Amino acid sequence: QVQLVESGGGSVQAGGSLRISCAASGSGFWFNVMGWYRQAPGKERELVATATSAGSTNYADSVKGRFTISRDNAKNTLYLQMNSLKPEDTAVYYCKIVRGALVNWGQGTQVTVSS
Repeated sequence: QVQLVESGGGSVQAGGSLRISCAASGSGFWFNVMGWYRQAPGKERELVATATSAGSTNYADSVKGRFTISRDNAKNTLYLQMNSLKPEDTAVYYCKIVRGALVNWGQGTQVTVSS
């Protein structure tokens, strides 16, 4: 079983930056995919970015060039550096890990961007 704990959310003005983190604890960290998803009020949860344990990354078009996903495999920690934030980035950001058929989610961290 894996537990995911996000941190680093908060409030920022448009154009600002935030970095959020996701610490994974437990066992069984074989090849996996970790990712960030977000859900704004009244909207469905959507993919933000993913990173595999082999180093491949993928981004939603809406965040390309502004957000950077990274991971420290030694610490089992996932990061999301968010620059040039926009009000439409406001959402609860969730961390997710996929290991084969096993999927775990974190509890989410709120990111609020004011104009």
